[in-house]
Amino acid sequence: GFMPTYKYVAVNLQKKKYKGLFIAEDEKDLAMQLTKQDLYLVSAKEYKGGSPSAFFTLGTGKVKLSELTTFCRQFSIMISTGTTLSECVDNLKIQPYSSYFRSILQVIGEDIKGGAMLSGALDKHKKVFPDFFRSMVHVGEASGKLDEVFVALADYYENDASIKRKVKSALAYPIMLAVMTVGVVILMLAFVVPTFRETMATLDIKIDGLTKVVYDISDFLITYWQVLVAAVILIVGGLFLFSKTKVGKRIFDRFKVKCPFIGRVQVNLITARFARAFSLLLSSGMDLASALDSVSIIFGNVYIQERFTEAAQDALHGVSLTNALQRQNIFPQMLLQMLSVGEKTASLEDVLRRSCKFFDEQLESSLNSITTRIQPVMLLIMGVVIGTLFLAVYAPMLSIMNGLG
Repeated sequence: GFMPTYKYVAVNLQKKKYKGLFIAEDEKDLAMQLTKQDLYLVSAKEYKGGSPSAFFTLGTGKVKLSELTTFCRQFSIMISTGTTLSECVDNLKIQPYSSYFRSILQVIGEDIKGGAMLSGALDKHKKVFPDFFRSMVHVGEASGKLDEVFVALADYYENDASIKRKVKSALAYPIMLAVMTVGVVILMLAFVVPTFRETMATLDIKIDGLTKVVYDISDFLITYWQVLVAAVILIVGGLFLFSKTKVGKRIFDRFKVKCPFIGRVQVNLITARFARAFSLLLSSGMDLASALDSVSIIFGNVYIQERFTEAAQDALHGVSLTNALQRQNIFPQMLLQMLSVGEKTASLEDVLRRSCKFFDEQLESSLNSITTRIQPVMLLIMGVVIGTLFLAVYAPMLSIMNGLG
């Protein structure tokens, strides 16, 4: 049957303390086993070895990518100097990580001392370590290239983080313009228009056309603002919850890829990640079938993932990878050409590794083109909207002027 693992504290005859893990039938059996090593049990408790509470990570149980990257860097340096796995973890768990990550490293360290493989110890914390990270560690252990794998992982996550930063900063300006436009419109309709209107009401002027429309919108806004705010919150909340469902996620992910402007950036982003991750898996000694299976995790897009999995199935049934992906039509032609060259010359990982830089540049240029294109459009919309409002407000004034003239 199943024997529990105990976390024990024991002392030897010289009163020196020892801590560790031991599999035993019960505490009595544990004490007996320890006396064989001249150790005397002080205390013991059953050890479950699960993940610590994820309360302080807002319940996600995830670790910041920056921490994971640093962890990979430091781990690779230590392993390459010939430090044992358990010493590596012991040294790393006192580094200035978050207390949550340190407590996870503590559990992993205990598992390794208890004889677990590093990949096995990591697999217990599926929420903490991304799937891709864990499958890479499996590959590293199987191929005996753990140190190389950790260096490559650190590079991968650093590149990924810098790509995400670029995407965020490229979209920040258009979003800010949109928010400003909405803000100015609300200010005008809620505060400026009513004030003007009171002034105009004292003069006897017929209000019609554009001005009347703006007055009506302003009235509606002032009367029903609570209803409008509630409606916006409900719609946004509803969409957010829907995007978390299986169907919703698929629809949103498909929209992300097909949407004008953003679509090209998304495709380039996914291509750059794929090229880097796939070459990494292959270069670590993984066979094509497993690499196709492991790489589908990194897309972060359900729609692309489904299409890619279909292509992978075709490739396993003897279709060339290039043709299988061509059918699905998810990647740009350039990547397919690179894959084709790689397949023909049996140097897939090489070709992909060299092309990573190219796909990063493609992403950069699509980000730049999005900002240069969206900015003038946003400014134009802003100008037209605000101009129209001013016109509507000043139209009665102009008619007075004309009357005086």
